[in-house]
Amino acid sequence: MGCVLVILVFLLNIGALIIYFVNLAEAEEFKISFPDSILYVDTGFNAFFLLYFGLRFVAADDKLRFWLELNSLVDFFTIPPVFVSYYLKRNWLGLRFLRALRLLELPRILQFLRITKNNYSIKLSKLFAIFISTWLTAAGFIHLVENHGDPWVQPANSQSLSYFKCMYLVMMTMSTVGYGDVVVQTTLGQTFIIFFIIGGLVLFANFIPEVVEIVESHKNYKSSYEVVSGKNYIVVCGNITLESVTTFLRDFLLRDKGNVCTEILFLGESLPSLELEAVFKCYSAYTTFFYGSALNSEDLKRVGMESANACLILADVHSPQPYTEDTSNIMRVLSIKNHYPNTRVILQIIQSRNKVYLPNIPSWDWRTGDSIVCFAELKLGFIAQSCLVPGLSTLLTNLFIVKEDTEVCPSFVQDKMLLEDKDYKVMTSQLSNDFAEMTFIEVCRYVVQMQKMSPYRQTVITPLIVSQYSTILINPSAQIKLHQNTMGFFIAHSLAEVKRAQFYCKACHSDIQDPEQVKKCQCKSRLYSKPFSGNFLKICFSLKRKKRKRWLNEYFLIVFLLTISLEEENSRVILDLTGMLHWCDAVPLQEAILNCKDQAAPNLKDHILVCVFGDGNSPLIGLQDFVIPLRASNFIYHELKDIVFLGSLEYLQREWKFIQNFPKLWLFSGSALSCADLRAVNVQDCAACAILSSNITASSSPSLVDTESILATLNIRSMQGKSSSAPLDVFSFLLSFPIESSPNAQFINQALSGSSEIPDQDQLFTTGASTGTIFSDSFLNSLLSMTYYNHHILALLQTLVTSGTSPALGEQLLEESSRLHRNPDNMIHVASQVRCKLALLPLSKRLLTDVVQEDCFGDIYCRALDLFGILCFGLYRLVEEPNPYKNRQVYFISDCTIVKR
Repeated sequence: MGCVLVILVFLLNIGALIIYFVNLAEAEEFKISFPDSILYVDTGFNAFFLLYFGLRFVAADDKLRFWLELNSLVDFFTIPPVFVSYYLKRNWLGLRFLRALRLLELPRILQFLRITKNNYSIKLSKLFAIFISTWLTAAGFIHLVENHGDPWVQPANSQSLSYFKCMYLVMMTMSTVGYGDVVVQTTLGQTFIIFFIIGGLVLFANFIPEVVEIVESHKNYKSSYEVVSGKNYIVVCGNITLESVTTFLRDFLLRDKGNVCTEILFLGESLPSLELEAVFKCYSAYTTFFYGSALNSEDLKRVGMESANACLILADVHSPQPYTEDTSNIMRVLSIKNHYPNTRVILQIIQSRNKVYLPNIPSWDWRTGDSIVCFAELKLGFIAQSCLVPGLSTLLTNLFIVKEDTEVCPSFVQDKMLLEDKDYKVMTSQLSNDFAEMTFIEVCRYVVQMQKMSPYRQTVITPLIVSQYSTILINPSAQIKLHQNTMGFFIAHSLAEVKRAQFYCKACHSDIQDPEQVKKCQCKSRLYSKPFSGNFLKICFSLKRKKRKRWLNEYFLIVFLLTISLEEENSRVILDLTGMLHWCDAVPLQEAILNCKDQAAPNLKDHILVCVFGDGNSPLIGLQDFVIPLRASNFIYHELKDIVFLGSLEYLQREWKFIQNFPKLWLFSGSALSCADLRAVNVQDCAACAILSSNITASSSPSLVDTESILATLNIRSMQGKSSSAPLDVFSFLLSFPIESSPNAQFINQALSGSSEIPDQDQLFTTGASTGTIFSDSFLNSLLSMTYYNHHILALLQTLVTSGTSPALGEQLLEESSRLHRNPDNMIHVASQVRCKLALLPLSKRLLTDVVQEDCFGDIYCRALDLFGILCFGLYRLVEEPNPYKNRQVYFISDCTIVKR
């Protein structure tokens, strides 16, 4: 009823304004008497306005302010004169031109009627209403004073000006043209013009160009993309903002550096801001913005979605409502797939539990390149794996992310190895069919021996394979053979090195002395053109190395271990339906809560402490994604570490329903900012500590976003320094870094040595990153571009981080994990049996006791693979002294000589 009343009042105001114009025309024809019917109608309108005035007064919260509102002032100067005219039976134009100010209500009315629905039309209607109402009102005032003259001047200095000439004069004044053919003669008119020039000039100079710009930009952004045969282009939609576009362009163009051969079409649901428009102009050679929505079939057609190489959907990772953000993007996927089922879609989502909706879309198929980059699943998986394998986050970040070339100061020579190792990247290529029917170890051994013939002694680390279920199996057992037409994943400097695995031929290359001579031969050329088979996938690692020595002490190997058969476990082993996770009966919340009086709390040792910041109103982090990698079935039961969550019980209670079916989980109500609470959960005896924050800080300073995480890290480290026990690895996950170089890392960074000052401009060179204790989610933003160029690499990363086996089994796990159920007959899936696990093994114990001074990483790799079936992945070593916190540094697949001490 309120909307109806507002619309009715607006229409009556327009009617009153029309009556004013009719009476104005009659007055200009020197007709003194007016038809009684028009006067009666006008009186009726104003009677209704008086009633509406009373209703507004009663409803007003601030009675004093109500009398000074614009609409109230209009009523003051227009309603009483009409009633006086009705009483005297004589009409008077007076200040009735003020009714034109009611046109300012037009944008509001149009929104009520759902005529204007977007920012473009709303803004345009506001500018139009302001300009028209100002123009008509100013013309009405000039007409009044010029036709009546100054009241204090005798004889009258009035002049006869029509209303149209007054409009003409006002327009000439606003536009600063001023022909001089029409001028004001009265003092009131001249005074009004003086002040009107100031406001009118601003109005005309700013509003008119803005209206023109909106119309032109809307016309440009509403155009259609002309598809050219053979030209590559992608469509990016979803969260199109200055931050997301800048981040995406930096990562995408860095991977496509050189000649940019892929055009980027941004489909935004709102017109770009001035800053974002400037970005598009800077990259206008290969970016185009279109105004529209992925939910609209016409807009999809305008951007040529049918012929696009892919559609990338960006998510707002800082959204206070992650569920709404995810479902909105899933609806965009549904719209795209309904109209163009063959279009490849790469989607960013925030919460992993929302992935369950995507397999329900009939045309969604990860085998054709449809991919999901889930922030919660990957970032929490990174932190969980880092609790078991310190330094893993640094290793994977360096391998999967593309960074700009940076110049390094010569004073950092002692860290040259770290700086050079970042050049290795993960690449893919089809493997030669001559490797078929060979085992994992046989292929690795054969290729390594062949590469040792090279003067560069190239080391090759071969496959991670895939079974007939299309599941990625890392370091598989000898029972699994490689198949034909398989694909390999390589760690290498260039694609040319990777291609050797595709071109290798037993007949042509078995007796060569230099791997550089491994090139495509004619005898097998017909085999290389076969398309990749999705049923069998084999993955391998390759690395080019140079002869160079490096002394390492107290080093560890980051390795892939074969799992122990689950049949050797005792009766305590219970798995979920998928066979991928350890399962237990749902634990009631009260039974999982620890307190200072419990006997279990002081006995905690070698556990994982998770400090969680959040309250009852905070969005859920998704602790399930943190627990799943630590409860994977490729760990035997006695290897599972107790996990203690320290935080607000109000928040942990909301998360508990998703993790209550995992064994060895505990809750403690407290805060990581309290030393007493940290001592209560035996922080000095835990194996690792992760710091997670769900709080969204509304701070204008980026440095204050991660305050809780930083203070908690410093608090734990201060307790670590006072403890006589072994140093603790603190994995502080700083959540809210919108850029790749995370400035907040400096607050918890410790120098590698007293004389080493590694520059903090790049996150790669900070101590926290090199030791694997800091992980910024800015890395996850780059995965979208990486997935577009090669979606298999994302599957590999998900396997390493989440302990999953494939996207297919991952989807199955997700469907079951919302309500984990026990496997009734303990039947274990084949895929889960052959999964390997990541581990950190010290070389000084049982492994490779006969290592000698000249042994390099390739020698260690071959010996570990032959003797123990272990696939070495990288090195993790103590930083040189002084090193008060016993920080370690990561060297992945390091080309160094190892010396045991």
